[in-house]
Parts: sequence; C-alpha cells; structure tokens
Amino acid sequence: MAALSIRHLRYFDALARQGHFGRAAEHCAISQPALSLQIKDLEDSLGVTLVERSAKQIRLTALGEEFALRGRDILRAIDELADLARASRGPLAGRLRIGVIPTVAPYLLPRFIKALVGRYPDVELSPREALTRLLIEDLVGGRLDAAIVALPASEPSLAETPLFEEEFVLVRSRDEAARPVPSTTMLREMRLLLLEEGHCFREQALEVCDLSPLAPRALMEGSSLSTLVQMVGAGIGVTLIPEMAVAVEIRSAAVSVARLEAPRPSRTIGMVWRKTNPLAAQLAEIAAMVREAGLAAMHDAARALETRPGTGSEAPRPDAAPL
Repeated sequence: MAALSIRHLRYFDALARQGHFGRAAEHCAISQPALSLQIKDLEDSLGVTLVERSAKQIRLTALGEEFALRGRDILRAIDELADLARASRGPLAGRLRIGVIPTVAPYLLPRFIKALVGRYPDVELSPREALTRLLIEDLVGGRLDAAIVALPASEPSLAETPLFEEEFVLVRSRDEAARPVPSTTMLREMRLLLLEEGHCFREQALEVCDLSPLAPRALMEGSSLSTLVQMVGAGIGVTLIPEMAVAVEIRSAAVSVARLEAPRPSRTIGMVWRKTNPLAAQLAEIAAMVREAGLAAMHDAARALETRPGTGSEAPRPDAAPL
C-alpha cells in the first residue's frame, strides 16, 4: 500500500463534508478532475471503495464514513501540533480563525478587528459568520480556532468563557412610542417578528415570550435583524433584538425602542474553543478584547436608548453606566 498523505486526508475530508466533487474541489482550490484523481488514488492505495459515485450525487460507503471520522481526528491533531509551535513562539501571529453568530457579528466585529490589529499586527484574522450549530461543528472539527456565541454551547469538548450579558430590547413602530411597554405575556397576543429557524436568538425570543407551542402562522420571519426592524418600521408588527444591535439598527428605521419590564430577559455572550487547543492562553487574551468591544457596543446602545427622540425607552438599567 502506498503511503497515506495528509493531502489525501484533507481532500477526502472536504469531499465527505461537501458531498459533491465540484464544491469540494472549490473548497480545496483545485480543479474537479484533480480532486477526483486524488480520491481515486487514495482508494487504490488502500485497496477499498470509499465513495459511491453516480451521475447526480456521491455517497460515502460505510467504510468511507468511518474513514472520514478517523481522518478528521488525525487532521485536528496535526493542526494542534502546528498551534503548539505557534504558542511557543511568543506573541500571537499567523492565521486566526474566529466564528461569530449573525446576531453579534455586525455590531462587534468592526470594533474587535480594529483592536486586534492594533495589538497583534502579525495576526491574519479570518472571521466567519454562521449559525451556532455550524460554528460548533467547525470548531470541534478543527476548522475554527474559536467562536463567539450565546452560552451555553453545551459541547463537552469546548471550553466556555462568558464575556458579557446583553438584554433583549423591544422594537415597536414609532407611533407606539407613548404607549406603555407591554409585558412578555402581552407579547404573545401581538404580531411578533422573528428570525428564521436555525438562529439561536429566535429560540431565545420564543422562550422569553413562552411562545414555543404557538402555531407558526401566527409568527412572521425575517432573514436578519435589519429586515425585522425595517418591517416593524413599516407597521407590520413588533420584534425583539439584542441590546448590542440597537445603535446600528434603529438609525434608519421609523421605530421606537424600549427595555422590557423586570426581570428583563437577557443572554450571555461568550467565547468558546477546544479544550485541547494549545493556543488556549492566547485565546483567553483575545476573549478579553472581545469583551471590551462588546461592552463598548452596548454603551453605544444605552446612549441610543436614552437619547433617541420618541423611543419610549424606560429608565436606564440599574447597572448601566457604561454597559
């Protein structure tokens, strides 16, 4: 049997994840014929069939599934050896792959990136915005170094570092600014706009309002927080957004914003990474920078809540100053 190479493992891992030769080839930055040749070479060297091929799709054999799982463990260990060498060289440098959930990324990344570049000029940041489930999969699989998500991540192989708390804020039409702020119980009777399925913030909002059993037709969905806020401005309904998003999202919408009644619903934003990652000490330093950027963003949100005309905002948070 010919020697099994790391390149073979990476190409096969890409094919197993993508389920398509064309997409896997694009992911690996090689041509599709070249990838097909590498996979065939891998199978020939092992003397087995790992992939069932048809005109429209590919499917891993039972052996192929097991081979993919074990291959990922090997690739992750190889990547961690490289990280071990990086950690021993002193200040953080090289490529840093960080994932961020969509309800945090637009409001946190600009501040964080600016601070990171200033402190670690030799770091090449590679951010990825995706849903929590996908970020955790990539983190466990070694394709990300860390991720910024709502805690808990509930993955035993990951270390979790809480960074800050942020409240859920009510967004209503500007015409409703003078009305009393509804309770979470009253929100059940209103037309509530939510993010599409898959977003953790959607599930958190449903939990806040105890709406899980509600028929789907009673809810309206949007693909982003910006879409939801603009829909509210058009008079379609009300929505909840995370506190950090306020300063950005209310600038160009005819909406009012208010804090909910106590006990105010909130979520914990944190950073997670593999417990086995040799860069854990450096990632802890990065987490502190993320925390600073998040608190600054929420300080801006608090100011927007207090100063925007017609927001109908309630009294400032007891701990606001700055958030």
